[in-house]
Amino acid sequence: MLFHVYGANALAQWGMLLVVLIGLILFNEFARRTKLGGAITFFAIPLVLTVYFVAIAIGARTGAQWALNNQTHLYMNGWFHYAKLYAALTGCIGFMMIKYEWGIGAKHWFKPFPFIIVAINILIAVVSDFESAFKGWNTWWLSSEGVWLYGGWHNIMNGIAGILNIFCMTAWWNVYPSKDKKDMIWADMTWVYIIIYDIWNFAYTYNCLPTHSWYCGIALLLAPTVAAILWNRGGWIQNRANTLAIWCMFAQVFPLFQETFYNGKQFFSWAVIPSQYPEGIETVTKLGELYDKGGDLTTISANPTAMTVVSALALITNIIALGYIIYISKKRSINPYKEDVFVNQKYYKDSMERADIN
Repeated sequence: MLFHVYGANALAQWGMLLVVLIGLILFNEFARRTKLGGAITFFAIPLVLTVYFVAIAIGARTGAQWALNNQTHLYMNGWFHYAKLYAALTGCIGFMMIKYEWGIGAKHWFKPFPFIIVAINILIAVVSDFESAFKGWNTWWLSSEGVWLYGGWHNIMNGIAGILNIFCMTAWWNVYPSKDKKDMIWADMTWVYIIIYDIWNFAYTYNCLPTHSWYCGIALLLAPTVAAILWNRGGWIQNRANTLAIWCMFAQVFPLFQETFYNGKQFFSWAVIPSQYPEGIETVTKLGELYDKGGDLTTISANPTAMTVVSALALITNIIALGYIIYISKKRSINPYKEDVFVNQKYYKDSMERADIN
């Protein structure tokens, strides 16, 4: 099993997973359907939060206890979380510029922007995977957010998978506003890419954000995927950016919602940890006690099997997808980064029916 989601807390854990999934879907619908919803979600709220984050940073530097004890400062102060939040927000704003044809968003030369910002987001995660391998090769190490990570070949495999995933994005120039102006349409980003991205990103969260991956590795990935399959074909990448930004803002302010501390303490019964901690919370508690005593962390066993399996799956599926793209491109004598590849798929055709290509 991938997670410790059984026993006394199972109902709370599964129930909150459903709440987060539905919440992300609804907030995304609020943000995508109107200009006002998008402005509130991706301009007004981030502006207020930026002031809040700066105030915390200044307060912490000056030794203010309210800032030093703030949960954002204590548990979400690493480079990755801020980089991911603002990279996702940049994507959301850029996608709005394209779908509403604001300023440079209406220019042809701006069309590769979605590829560029998605590639940057992927590379941020790739660096994080390689960082974990470097800092904790086959051993435990404590991240700046106080999370026990276990590095190894799984990080290397998934880091490579992430790099390949960038080259599996095709038709960089063929993005359009939807006819109803609710979405940015990238028709050639079909279910093929959605699946390999979801597998890779789940493996990343599982490797490097283990105490958060129940929510950011399952609910957060399912929200845009469900929408893309059922009612929003062609708009997956926009909705992925939207839900990611929404979740990052929430998690940055309320990290205790899902947090498991380095010593095993949890504030809420719905907090979940994966199977890399063989004895569940007991493993985390043992690591914390040994760390506080300055003991040898290698005496605490880990279970990297699931991390290795999902990372290998991410690598294999991305290799297959890239190979297929190369095969189709050679067969049709096209440049897959300038022209659409998956033109025979129903998903692609349904997406293009929504696109305003004029």
